[in-house]
Amino acid sequence: MNDTLVTLVGHVATQVDYKETPNGPSARFRFAVTPRYFDRRKEAWTDGTTSFYTVWARRTLAVNLAGSVAVGEPLVVHGRLRVREDPPDGEGHRWVSAEIDATAIGHDLNRGTAAFRRVVKTETPLMTTQKAAVV
Repeated sequence: MNDTLVTLVGHVATQVDYKETPNGPSARFRFAVTPRYFDRRKEAWTDGTTSFYTVWARRTLAVNLAGSVAVGEPLVVHGRLRVREDPPDGEGHRWVSAEIDATAIGHDLNRGTAAFRRVVKTETPLMTTQKAAVV
C-alpha cells in the first residue's frame, strides 16, 4: 500500500453534499487550509495562500459528517491524498485538483468545544430520519 496519507487542519468552505448511492452513503465538501507563518520583517503572524481540497467521505463517516458539520467550522481531516489532472479543455487550460478520501474527520478542539454522541444503529439511515422530521 503506497497511498499518501495526509492530515489537514482548516475550515469547511461549502455545505456538505450528501447522497445515497448504490454503493452506500457518500458525502463531499470543500475544505480550506490556510497556513500561518511568522513574518520576521513585519514582526507579525501572517496568513499564507489558502489551498482548497475536495474531501470525500463514505459509508458511516458520510452519514455522521452530514449530521455534524456546517460551513465555517474548524476541522481536522485525515485520509488519502489523490491528485487528479483533467485533460486540457477547448482553450488548452489544464485543471489539477487535490482530493482527500477521508478516513477520519473531527472538530478542531483548539478552536472550540464539541459534544460527542455515539450513533445508535437503526434500520433507517440517519439522513432519512432527519428529512422526515423536517417535512
